[in-house]
Amino acid sequence: MPLNLDYNNGCMNIILTHEQADFDAMASLLGAHLLDDASIPVLPRRMNRNVRAFLNLYGMDLPFIEQQDLPHKPVEAITLVDTQSLVSVRGTGPQTKVYVIDHHPLHRDLPADWNITVSSTGANTTLFIETLRERDVVLGTVQSTLLLLGIYEDTGSLTYSRTTARDLRAASFLLEQGASLQIATDFLNHPLSVDQQIIYDQLRATAVRYHIHGYTIIVATGDAKGMEEELSSVVHKLRDLLDPDAVFVLITTRGGVQLIARSNSDNIDVAQIAAYFGGGGHERAAAGIIKNKTLEDVKTELVDLIPNYVQPSITVAEIMSTGPQLLSPDTHVEEVAHRMQRYGHEGYPVVQEGKVVGLVTRRDVDRAISHKLDYTAGQIMNAGDFSVKPDDSIETLQRLMTETGWGQIPVVLADTGEIIGIVTRTDLLKTLTSDRRIPGWQNMADRLERALPIARLDLLKAVAQVAHEHRTAMYIVGGFVRDLLLERPSTDFDIVIEGDAIGLARALARKFGGRVTSHTRFGTAKWLLRQAVLKEGQNFRPVDTTALIKAGNPDDLPDSLDLVSARTEFYSHPTALPTVERGSIKLDLHRRDFTINTLALRLDGRHYGELHDYWGGLGDLRQGMVRVLHSLSFIDDPTRILRAVRFEQRFGFQIEKRTQELLRDALGLLDRLSGDRIRHELNYILEEQGAVAIIARLHDLRILAAIHTELIWDDWLKQRLGSLSYLEPSATWRSVIDINQYQTRLYLAYLLWLIRLPIGHARSVSDRLKLPSSLRQMINTTNQLWHELPEFQSMQPSEVTEKLDGAAPLAIYAAYLSSDQPEIRHILDRYMEEWRFIEPTISGHDLRARAIPPGPVYRMILKALRDAWLDRKVTSPVEEANLLNGLITELNIKDESSKVKTRVAR
Repeated sequence: MPLNLDYNNGCMNIILTHEQADFDAMASLLGAHLLDDASIPVLPRRMNRNVRAFLNLYGMDLPFIEQQDLPHKPVEAITLVDTQSLVSVRGTGPQTKVYVIDHHPLHRDLPADWNITVSSTGANTTLFIETLRERDVVLGTVQSTLLLLGIYEDTGSLTYSRTTARDLRAASFLLEQGASLQIATDFLNHPLSVDQQIIYDQLRATAVRYHIHGYTIIVATGDAKGMEEELSSVVHKLRDLLDPDAVFVLITTRGGVQLIARSNSDNIDVAQIAAYFGGGGHERAAAGIIKNKTLEDVKTELVDLIPNYVQPSITVAEIMSTGPQLLSPDTHVEEVAHRMQRYGHEGYPVVQEGKVVGLVTRRDVDRAISHKLDYTAGQIMNAGDFSVKPDDSIETLQRLMTETGWGQIPVVLADTGEIIGIVTRTDLLKTLTSDRRIPGWQNMADRLERALPIARLDLLKAVAQVAHEHRTAMYIVGGFVRDLLLERPSTDFDIVIEGDAIGLARALARKFGGRVTSHTRFGTAKWLLRQAVLKEGQNFRPVDTTALIKAGNPDDLPDSLDLVSARTEFYSHPTALPTVERGSIKLDLHRRDFTINTLALRLDGRHYGELHDYWGGLGDLRQGMVRVLHSLSFIDDPTRILRAVRFEQRFGFQIEKRTQELLRDALGLLDRLSGDRIRHELNYILEEQGAVAIIARLHDLRILAAIHTELIWDDWLKQRLGSLSYLEPSATWRSVIDINQYQTRLYLAYLLWLIRLPIGHARSVSDRLKLPSSLRQMINTTNQLWHELPEFQSMQPSEVTEKLDGAAPLAIYAAYLSSDQPEIRHILDRYMEEWRFIEPTISGHDLRARAIPPGPVYRMILKALRDAWLDRKVTSPVEEANLLNGLITELNIKDESSKVKTRVAR
């Protein structure tokens, strides 16, 4: 049965669990809150050690609050989870309603007015997962992992006899949601029997730590000749206590020396080591019995062997951000808040005289400001001098974060203590999840070299060589890398330099020729390779292509190459253009729109071809997801709303659920965007091969309506715009329209999109999108024609010609494409093929020769003659001359205009 937590809204609803809380209790707190986010999940005063360690590391991503932080309000309702015992909480009284959701046997003598739900499952957390699954709730990695811990701890990782099928289904759902088994394993504990405890104590006493290639490895020995207990649980307990990267246990048994090995790292394959001794297993767990050797001999052999099977560790240097922002102790809290808002950081190290003295978190700042305290960073910081070194392992970092609760750890040089970087909880979390995101873990050099023409590849290598000589990191970033991985490579690339891009561009020009233009404020440079790019009269030293490229056609080289210094940016207010500051490649990638556009290939030196994936772009490419990098992404730049749909439909991806929620919440901001920026994005969409699918999706998500209420979409428009991609005009239309020109197709799309609108509405849309004046004129023409087309069938050729003369051929063609009537299309064809070329044989010179005074009458006479030819009233010069004589005779009549028209009509 689904749970129902929809009780009446009151002053305050809270969720409580038992003291000395385990993971099932904490996961139940979270589950109840996810089902009713108006209820406040309150932390118990005491929690198990492993639970506290988990919250120290990941608590920032969870909704729990301390009891002392509860608002001073009456408590209307309490939900008790994983317990049936109510603790005292401020604000409760006789009126407080109590709801119990538990999996333990029902207690006797509970108050009669309590609302109690008890169900027999291995873990109480399972009860909440079942309802979350029915409601199709989307969970984050931390949320799903805590919920999984709740199930695993109370079911012995689904092995205890009380485990039910419901628990297994719940665990499966959490794994689908992204729960990390690696993180869960790090925090699980299992009880031991009395005999197992004796062995465990021996192992603790004999455990020796070895530091190998950045990993901590423990070897422990014991004697179990008189026992029959299974020993794997003992090893798990030892590993959980000492938290090594791998543990090797050697225990004397009746059958010989038993080896049990467990690894926490992909880089330590214990199965290979066990196989050396005749055992077996898999990379993370292995065992074997070694006969005819003493315990000491096996230990000596094992310790000598281990270094051969340990791969180098992932280090802090690989995931840290360089150029950290630091605070001095006297920085005012308002300034700290301003920085946090500006850059989105959750915490800042506090440094005094080059030494770390504390950490300021967003929670500290928010509290100080809410209480209107005139404090400095030094007064609100968490004091401490915690730091890591670049070559420390991520396991060392994890332990430090767990022990200190710090979410941002400075990185310092071992010899000087200089602070060179910072590593955050988010960096660690992305590394610890099952699908790792470590820079350089995959090399794409072969794929890059297959994708580019030889000349362009040599160009990149030449630039990379100069960058390496200048000790500058060089990256290709963004869409090029994305498309390379999707096996749809392009030849256009963006280059980001982690350092001085302008200086590098000038070095390239000195070595190979060309010319450099730059923008110092943004740290951007353009290296001009061809003189044609320059204005006439500017100096240009030709590029030495023989030195620049080793092979290939020099004509394949681009006209210029843009180099950009890695930078970060912030938005002063929603929809504003960003303010830019110099930053690292990691920060540069973080300013981009979606994770799939945050991938980078490093090309300098030994890093050539390394794929850098700091923000999960590769995983989202594989899963076909369009995901923003942070919850304010659409707020910062609402044009990303249109880009999200464009990428989704171009690649056949899906907008990730949370991203779609954020997109919908930000629709109102489109009204604040300039028309130029919206039109720019719509132009990109109309260029796409799948423009129809993109616009249909924009309509479904109500994005078109948010741009302008008159931007319609229906089957008629779907058919017309869809035909543009394969449109082949007849020879008549090709003579006046080059359909393959970019502007022609773009204009034609807008004309068809707006042609059926009332003229006033079409003008309103044109104004909103700031369409070019030439296009606006065509839109006005097509709107007018659309409303007049039905009348064309009853008109004389002269009347049709009068309507169409002066109209742009593209506007007429849009009207042609918009009509479903073959007769009307035939009329428009006749105009383009014949009528527009018909002119009288008599000219103004002939009228002057007849002594007719020049004036407006000339235009009337010549038009009358042309109309007569068009309507087949005259078919020869003789008939035309007779008509002219009649018109001249009537010129003496007072109303020349009306008489001429009457005469022609006859």
